[in-house]
Amino acid sequence: MPATQRRGRRIMMTPGELDLFLTEQRTCRVATVSADGRPHVSTLWFAWDGASLWLYSITRSRRWADLRRDPRVAVVVDTGEEYAELRGAELSGSVEFVGEAPRTGAPNPALEQAERLFARKNFGLDDMPHDGRHAWMRLTPESIASWDFRKLAVQ
Repeated sequence: MPATQRRGRRIMMTPGELDLFLTEQRTCRVATVSADGRPHVSTLWFAWDGASLWLYSITRSRRWADLRRDPRVAVVVDTGEEYAELRGAELSGSVEFVGEAPRTGAPNPALEQAERLFARKNFGLDDMPHDGRHAWMRLTPESIASWDFRKLAVQ
C-alpha cells in the first residue's frame, strides 16, 4: 500500500479519481539518478493496471542504464494548461525488470495484461508489437502524491 499523502489533501485525488486519471493519461516523465549523481528526466508512454505503472523503455537508453544500476525512480503524470486545470500524480519507488531484455515477444504470462493495456492505449492494437529494442519495467509505487486544482474552484 502506497504511503499516505500528508500535504495538499484538499486537492488530492480520491483513489477512484487517481485510477481513472492514470488509466486515461498516456505520457509520463521518469526521473532517475545517473552514476555521477546528476538527475535525468525523460518522457515515456505507460500503462496503468490499477496497482502498477508499466514502463516500456529502450534498453540502450540512459534511463535504462540508470535504473539497472539504481532502481529507485520518481514518475510524474500530469495534464492541464491553465492553473485551475492542473492535475497530476507523482509515483515513486523502485522498478522491477520484467521479462527478457530486449523484449522479443516470447510468451510471458507476467506481461500479458500490461502488453494488452499498453498496445490498446498507445497503438489501438490488441497485440503488442515488439521491435527487439525495448523491455518492461514495473513500478508498484511506495508513495503517491496527487493534485487536482479543479477542486479549488468548487470550494
